[in-house]
Amino acid sequence: MAILSKEEARQILEKVLSFASADETIVTLNGGNGGNIRYARNTVSTAGKQENTSLAVQSSYGKRSGTSTINEFDDASLQKVVKRAEEVARLAPENPEFMPALKPQQYQESKTFYQSTADIRPEDRAKVAESSIVPASASDIVAAGFLEDNAGFSSMMNSNGLFAYSQDSGLDFTVTMRSTDGTGSGWVTRDFNDFSKLNAAEASQIAIEKALQSRNPKAIEPGKYTVILEPAAAVDLLQNMLYNMDARDADEGRSFLSKQGGATKKGEKIVDERVQIYSDPFHRDVPFRTWSGDGLPQKKTSWIENGVVKNMFYDRYWAQKKGAEPVPSPSNFVMDGGNASLEDMIKDTRRGILVTRLWYIRTVDPQTLLYTGLTRDGTFYIENGKIKHPVKNFRFNESPIIMLNNLEAMGRPQRVDGNMVPPLKIRDFTFTSLSDAI
Repeated sequence: MAILSKEEARQILEKVLSFASADETIVTLNGGNGGNIRYARNTVSTAGKQENTSLAVQSSYGKRSGTSTINEFDDASLQKVVKRAEEVARLAPENPEFMPALKPQQYQESKTFYQSTADIRPEDRAKVAESSIVPASASDIVAAGFLEDNAGFSSMMNSNGLFAYSQDSGLDFTVTMRSTDGTGSGWVTRDFNDFSKLNAAEASQIAIEKALQSRNPKAIEPGKYTVILEPAAAVDLLQNMLYNMDARDADEGRSFLSKQGGATKKGEKIVDERVQIYSDPFHRDVPFRTWSGDGLPQKKTSWIENGVVKNMFYDRYWAQKKGAEPVPSPSNFVMDGGNASLEDMIKDTRRGILVTRLWYIRTVDPQTLLYTGLTRDGTFYIENGKIKHPVKNFRFNESPIIMLNNLEAMGRPQRVDGNMVPPLKIRDFTFTSLSDAI
């Protein structure tokens, strides 16, 4: 019963609510199935498939709430989970930030589910692994990759009459290619809602070429360089910025959007005027569910427009406290880009660094969004418009705010980690030291 239809989910949720006696009850029912395949040293190491369906009941008496979960759906089990949630609620302390359950909402549908992904077979996963392992072996390269896919549903109903339901599917594919001498590494990631869009052979070939090109890297002095961040490198810093745009953090002085005296930077220009970042559950390439965890409708929302902070996300409690409209946090983001190709950016660079990706990113200063981390899996020196040679990896110290104020050029956005991100050309990106890791 992993993927229930809308009516099947509704029937179970209604039955659960019929057993409830609390002042207020919220029930969520989620389920799905998925699979994976992992390979390393040019050999499949693990593969599997799983199915799961779970139900959670939140019961409230006044401002006291309790939650219980279960994955059995006979009447006796459903009665038991409701009773347990109500027992916990009676024992719980009052929550001073308690918000009552929402009344019925209107939701539009977004195309987040693809049957091609739900129908993935073990043979399909094996072909993905084969499309990496065979060309890697032929190129004297060692492949390690992971494919994970899932398809499922989410639903919610409460005692105020709200009902929400959606289906979604998705897959993530990553592959690392290493040269047999241990000096070169290439990496690629792909993710889609629709399995038919995955071309694992094309992605693997890119990683193979990077592994071959990045062998025997040279050490160069750290410092400030013009960098070209591929989308997979840019996405992590951009995500860290967007998901820190919480209104409460800003109002309480704990955010890069805070100002002295309790004011915030909403309405102020904080980055280059070419920067446009928004979220849209109906975006063709990166759709997401049209309701948030508490049932608020998800809508297209502009976060940064012409470099100006347009919105911050407000949970329902903080919005009520501040007299604002609640704005759910985004499930993903889209950053508009330009028309330049990666090759164009390289040709226009006199001296710089091409970065495949960043990793092991940690916060240095949350109020300036200063982060540190490392480059990895293909870092190259550019001179006079050409890639001259691979370089050893760097540690960096950089803020996405400073980075987006030093923006020189943007390319065409690509889907990365559920987001649309362009390659970015940035001046004065700060590398602080070298790393011997490949």
